[in-house]
Amino acid sequence: METISTQTLLLTLVGLLLISAFFSAAETGIMSLNRYKLRHKVKQQHRGAIRVEKMLQRPDRLLGLILIGNNMVNIFASSIGTLLAIRTFGDYGIAVATTIMTFAILVFAEVTPKTLAALYPERVAFPSSLLLKLLMYPLYPLVWLINTISNTLLEMVGIKLARKEHSLNSDELRTVVHESAGQLSHAHQEMLMGVLDLEHVTIEEIMVPRADIYAININDDWKTIQRQLTNTPHTKVLLYRDSLDDAVGFIHVRDALRLLTREQFSKESLLRTVHEVYFIPCGTPLGVQLVKFRRNKERIGLVVDEYGDLRGLITLDDILEEIVGDFTTGLALTPEEEIHAQEDGSYLVEGSTNLREINKELDWDFSTEGPRTLNGLILEYLEDLPRQGCRLDIEGYRLEIMAIENNMVKLARIEPPLRIREKKKP
Repeated sequence: METISTQTLLLTLVGLLLISAFFSAAETGIMSLNRYKLRHKVKQQHRGAIRVEKMLQRPDRLLGLILIGNNMVNIFASSIGTLLAIRTFGDYGIAVATTIMTFAILVFAEVTPKTLAALYPERVAFPSSLLLKLLMYPLYPLVWLINTISNTLLEMVGIKLARKEHSLNSDELRTVVHESAGQLSHAHQEMLMGVLDLEHVTIEEIMVPRADIYAININDDWKTIQRQLTNTPHTKVLLYRDSLDDAVGFIHVRDALRLLTREQFSKESLLRTVHEVYFIPCGTPLGVQLVKFRRNKERIGLVVDEYGDLRGLITLDDILEEIVGDFTTGLALTPEEEIHAQEDGSYLVEGSTNLREINKELDWDFSTEGPRTLNGLILEYLEDLPRQGCRLDIEGYRLEIMAIENNMVKLARIEPPLRIREKKKP
């Protein structure tokens, strides 16, 4: 080494720092790649993506290659730096070399290239993968030896080396959807969130309650039945005998009109066109029921509890509206019609409003584990009949009962918690 000129050693040192920077950037770039974007590029037959994907199948080999190369280069660079420092500073050269080389390696061979690779992982990873692939051939025996020793040590402490699939759970997918605001419209985001919620929401939470079911008593006089069929806002109507628990089936208004045009419109002919009732357990998740509707070629069903008692009614449209939002016309009020913002920051809310709709519309966090509606929540809290003007605090929200109808809360004023009010201030 004494015969090598200082200039040559300096150039070699610079070259080694550049090689170290390459290994550092390659490691960070490849490991920082978005795995789902990578898979997409692989499907598009991107050569660089294909190379990287194959390397990531064996991350132990990839990291072994990079770290072997990087450490060899850094040790060699430190040796040359120490030699140059001794030539320049004599006995103090070792201390000087330690300080200078630590700074140089950290700045030029570690932090700077890794930061660049983290910012532009694809631009760094794809070209560097070609050089890494070429280096794997001569260094493979050493990589194999190091990996064998390392893997053996990991297995000795009970760590399995089985390859893990990179998949996202529903909560992680929600985060991805929220962070895609620049790529997706708000409407599309809401639809995707609706799809993800299908497995967490049950039929009971969105069904039409028993008290709100539009149905016709087949034992009524014929003129009353005719009038109800004529004025119905629905395409399918439930027929029953005296009580909803004695459901006969569903009649399609189209079938009733066909009978009318043929002058065969009578109670007996109407009963012959009735479709059999399709029953649904109230705890069924929406995603499961959507599949069952498709499999059974049904669009409407009656919801029953564990005792077989009628709880409500659900349609295919109700489930689809959970995904795409309200798109049907009917008698039911939309969340915008049930919730009215006031100038003081409070909200006037209909007592029949679903708590899930309140949470979704106002970004609140009322518990949905118990009662479904605002009226049910208030009654559960009071454990008594509601009184107009009554004020109460529920889950951090201040409520005032504004109107009562048939011993039920018709309208209530809700003040959000202070933290929410402050959050909404400009």
